[in-house]
Amino acid sequence: MQARIEVGVLGATGMVGQHFLKFLDGHPWFRISWLAASERSAGKRYGEAVPWHLAGAAPDGAAGLTVEECQPGRGPRLVFSALDASVAGEIEQEFARGGHVVVSNSRNHRMDADVPLLVPEINSAHLKLIPLQQRQRGWKGMIVTNPNCSTVTLTMVLAPLKPFGITKAVATTLQAISGAGYPGVASMDIVGNVIPFIGGEEEKMQQETQKILGDYMASAGEIRPLPAMVSAHCNRVPVVDGHTVTVSVGFEKKPALAEVLEAYESFRSIPQERQLPSAPARPVVLMQEKDRPQPRKDAERDRGMAVFVGRVRECPVLDYKMVALGHNTIRGAAGAAVLNAELMYSEGLLD
Repeated sequence: MQARIEVGVLGATGMVGQHFLKFLDGHPWFRISWLAASERSAGKRYGEAVPWHLAGAAPDGAAGLTVEECQPGRGPRLVFSALDASVAGEIEQEFARGGHVVVSNSRNHRMDADVPLLVPEINSAHLKLIPLQQRQRGWKGMIVTNPNCSTVTLTMVLAPLKPFGITKAVATTLQAISGAGYPGVASMDIVGNVIPFIGGEEEKMQQETQKILGDYMASAGEIRPLPAMVSAHCNRVPVVDGHTVTVSVGFEKKPALAEVLEAYESFRSIPQERQLPSAPARPVVLMQEKDRPQPRKDAERDRGMAVFVGRVRECPVLDYKMVALGHNTIRGAAGAAVLNAELMYSEGLLD
């Protein structure tokens, strides 16, 4: 058996960092050997530096590690970034410049023209941007990002339908409070309430969806965005985990309902073909029940890595509408980045 690859986590003490540690615990390919965070945590054992907010205890392998500052050259080549956007931009560039492979959950570089915004089942070809990124920036390392937590669910809903020629998509989100981090939204604001605003979220969903579903143009070395109009409405709701997204879609030529259902049922891609460790057997699970998916019942199925789609039906305004659900802190954050790294390893980018 091949030795596991050592990995590090930037921003390891935050909520997303904790999800990285939990998701990577026992991973067959990767082993956490280095943790980094802010100056106030540096020098402390992880188990002492962090108030653990997730279920259970911090993984034993991580609890005894000493937290270091976010300085390139000290940790392993592969690092996962769970850094807050307020500091992630320059730190991630420093690590890439220093030869590290940065697989980031932060938003800072997602829309950079030479940075892959990756969902492995959808746009693995976008990894072809990496040589251009390294040439243009003079880096020995690289940055690869995963999308916003709501965008992952939306793009997984749309990707199986792309061959029908998507022209318009309207999405409304019901987003869990865990997406706001810790301590998140004040209880007096969210309990028994819906907050119809999440700063920057709608713009991210719209722009990221067009990039992810766009085509890599080898001749130009760039991504041609999906030529479809995307509109998003984002709401915070009193659910702990799991973002629900209702979607209406229009096409160049309306397919039959049976074709839409078959597109979901048969959707598989490279992660499933290569049996990547974190890839769900069925990345999109079509549900037949009239009242599913539901966050409490479905978000954590398949280790939180599948997206569930139900209530697929005709739409009187566009062509079809449906309801989707994805686990926002797993498929929408830590698990997404780990799957990205697995794909990169399978492509030889971590050699």
